Amino acid sequence: MYKKIISIIMLLILVCTGCGKKQAEPMANDLNTIIKRDKIIVGVKTDAYPFGFKDEKGHFSGYDATLARLIARGILGSDKKIEFIPVTASDRMMKLYSGDVDMLIATMSITQKRREILDFSNSYYTAGQAILVNKGSKIRSLQDLNKKRAIIVFGSTSEGSLRTAIPSLEIIGYKTYPEAYKALKRHKADAIVADDTILMGMALKDESVELLPKKYTKEPYAAAFRKGTESKDLIKAVNKIIEIETRNGNLRKIQESYGIR
Repeated sequence: MYKKIISIIMLLILVCTGCGKKQAEPMANDLNTIIKRDKIIVGVKTDAYPFGFKDEKGHFSGYDATLARLIARGILGSDKKIEFIPVTASDRMMKLYSGDVDMLIATMSITQKRREILDFSNSYYTAGQAILVNKGSKIRSLQDLNKKRAIIVFGSTSEGSLRTAIPSLEIIGYKTYPEAYKALKRHKADAIVADDTILMGMALKDESVELLPKKYTKEPYAAAFRKGTESKDLIKAVNKIIEIETRNGNLRKIQESYGIR
C-alpha cells in the first residue's frame, strides 16, 4: 500500500514540476504564493477527535485546526485567512501533491520513509501507537494479539510496525477512523492499533471501549509540505510560529483544552 502511494506521488512530482520547464521561469515559492493569495489552505482531518473533527456547528475544530489558525495569524495577520480541506490518512499526501492544499496538519507522524517524499516542520506533539479494545477484552498488551485480528487505518504507520512485531497477526484495514471504530464495536477484530491520541478520543466518547495505557512507539507529529526548495521559506515561517507558541505556553493550553495529555 505504501509503495503504491509513493509511486503515485513521485509521478505527480514529475508532472507538477514539469520536466520541460524553461530555464527562465521563476522558481516557485510556496510562502510567496500564500502571501500573494492572502489565504493559506491547510489539509486537516475530520475523523480524528480531539486532533481533527467538526464541532456541532460544522466548524473545523481540534488541536490541528487550532494550530493551523495560529499559523495563518502568524503569516497573514489573521486566523480568518484560512481554508480547511478535509483529508484522511489514505488521501492526505495525494491532496498535498495535487496542489489542493499548501500543507498538511493532520496527525502526520515523521518517519524516515515519509522524509523521502515529504518535508516536515519541527514536531508540535509526540504521540505513540497504542491499543483500543472493547471493554471486557482479554487483550492487555501487544503480545496478546498473537494469532488475533487487529484493525488499522490505511496510510497510518500502524501496519508496518505491527507486521514486524507480530507476523502471525491478521490485519484488517479501513479508510477512516470512524469505519475502524464501528468495525471494532461489531467485533470484526480484537483491537484497533493506532496513535494513542486518536484512540483517546474514541475512549472519551464511549465507555464501552478501553484504551490500554502502554504506548509502543514514539510518533512525532509535524506539519507536512511538498518536498523541494519551494517549501523552505514556508517551513521556516511555520517553525518560527511553532517555536513562539511553544515558548509562550499556547500549545500546551490548546492541548489541555481538548483533553490531550
